[in-house]
Amino acid sequence: MGRIKKPVTFRGTTDCREAIADWQTWMEHERRVSPNTIDAYCRDLAAFFIFMAEHLGAVPSLSNLESLDARDYRSFLAQRSRHGLSQSSVARCMSTIRNFYRFLNRTRGISNAVIKTIRSPRPKKLIPKPLDSSQAKDLLTTIKETHGEPWLIARDLALFSLLYGCGLRIAEGLSLNDADVKDLDTVRVTGKGNKQRIVPVLPSVGESIENYLNLRPFQYSPNDALFRGLRGKRLNPGVVQRRMRELRKTLGLPETATPHALRHSFATHLLSAGGDLRTIQELLGHSSLSTTQRYTKVDAKRLFEVYQKSHPRS
Repeated sequence: MGRIKKPVTFRGTTDCREAIADWQTWMEHERRVSPNTIDAYCRDLAAFFIFMAEHLGAVPSLSNLESLDARDYRSFLAQRSRHGLSQSSVARCMSTIRNFYRFLNRTRGISNAVIKTIRSPRPKKLIPKPLDSSQAKDLLTTIKETHGEPWLIARDLALFSLLYGCGLRIAEGLSLNDADVKDLDTVRVTGKGNKQRIVPVLPSVGESIENYLNLRPFQYSPNDALFRGLRGKRLNPGVVQRRMRELRKTLGLPETATPHALRHSFATHLLSAGGDLRTIQELLGHSSLSTTQRYTKVDAKRLFEVYQKSHPRS
């Protein structure tokens, strides 16, 4: 079972809480932000209001938000860092607060010019850590050779094959319905911001999906979840992550070998085989090419390692 998230409460006056409720509705229905992202943003904003209530000595109101100065914001960022948040998490907190202020300015005419001058910490640009092609192949072979309930083995193989063979995020794979893979030649993926893309399915991946469809014990309609748990409900990400930890231990893989690493592997292996960045960008569903360009650094690092090992003068 996944961990149940506690509801987010905000320490603010009535006008603040009403504005926050409108902001949440706007993100959900107009911006079409995913529930998990909205939850993260709300927790960031709740932390800001808790801090400001203690910092100001009173429950914050909208007028308080207008009068905050640079020291107030910097104190909040410093407190977040002291609590052990990473630079990227602290930067996201500040991004959330700016987002909320922009909403307040547009809907209630409330603004604070100072917040535009506050610099967020620059998160480190992490290079993706993919599996190499032999590790990815061994992973899928190990799933296939597992002893257990045939339909569960077929499910795991179909899901992990999709993550690696189509470059899906784990949330994208688990949100698939039957209708999204009806012809087995392509998969219709709903990514971030509810943006849809069509990704071609390799024959081996299609065979894995078809085998799972033939073995699963539940009755399905086109709008039912493709991947189900033991009780027939949509498969929980925690189950997939736990399965990956088991496989990682069996194969002696590093801790960086996560379900998301299969998506990194998909992109890196395509790039190594001569795939162009624009195509890989479309397949991954990246809105910006700069996000896809991270994989060129992975490929360059791999080429340099091969060069050092192979060149006669190395």
